[in-house]
Amino acid sequence: MMNLNDKPTIDQLAQLFAARKDSLDDHLLWLSQSGEVRLDRLPPNSAVDDCLQHLPSMRARFKVYRRGQGFVGKKAAADTEFVARVLQTLQQEWPAARERDAVKVIEPIE
Repeated sequence: MMNLNDKPTIDQLAQLFAARKDSLDDHLLWLSQSGEVRLDRLPPNSAVDDCLQHLPSMRARFKVYRRGQGFVGKKAAADTEFVARVLQTLQQEWPAARERDAVKVIEPIE
């Protein structure tokens, strides 16, 4: 588990990515109102908007990581530059996200 209020590390975020399989599902990286960072699999053939209804504490999310694109899994977790960019983006977005009621779609830092 990773929370942006508890001095998150690249290793913690990498563990979230490593715990998922890129070849099996689409995934959604999101921030809860409490600062928890989640990487959840999306049910097959589901729309993101359907998932949002079941996650009322969501304050921000990345675009969906589509299956087979290499954005989750052990290889993605081993890409320290990628994981560092994601962490930097999360940390930059968190102060505004915790004050927001609506869900913001985060554009990752390139």
